[in-house]
Amino acid sequence: AVRLRKILRPFILRRMKQEVAKELPPRIEKTLYTEMWPEERRLYDAIHAATKKEVLTKLEAGGSVFEALEALLRMRQACCHPSLIPSQSAAHSSKLTLLVETLEVALAEDHKALVFSQWTGLLDLLEPVLSAANINYLRLDGSTVNRQDIVDRFQDEQGPPVLIMSIKAGGVGLNLTRADHVFILDPWWNPA
Repeated sequence: AVRLRKILRPFILRRMKQEVAKELPPRIEKTLYTEMWPEERRLYDAIHAATKKEVLTKLEAGGSVFEALEALLRMRQACCHPSLIPSQSAAHSSKLTLLVETLEVALAEDHKALVFSQWTGLLDLLEPVLSAANINYLRLDGSTVNRQDIVDRFQDEQGPPVLIMSIKAGGVGLNLTRADHVFILDPWWNPA
């Protein structure tokens, strides 16, 4: 890891909080848990049952690991929202219900929040849920053309209290110091 950092140092500038903002308190991480609703659990179990034996058989026969990754992807999507699975639909999900409940508490105490997802499809499903809860928000993803305008509106004290964004589009190069809550709906499976 040390050798890799030396090689990458000329190309990547990484500043740690303790180097540039010593006055900030330490970060507090909290994992929120929710129980899948029965229909979500049935979908998850069905995907697991349908793919487990097939994937194991193919892997034992020298098949590609990509089939196993595809099965894992579908199960991860089912954990977020049933509608992320092709040919499935649902109005809501247990995960988004917990998010909205948690956001409502934070916003009632005048906090601002960032909400990340790796799937823009989940952001699409989140938007009507936030609107139904009367939560004002902005969105930033790979298709956003006015990134700085979105950032400026969020950074404004009177701006919307929630910014939803894709991990890929919002994970780097943005100054979003107004937020004091960050929700990661589905972390990437990589070191970042």
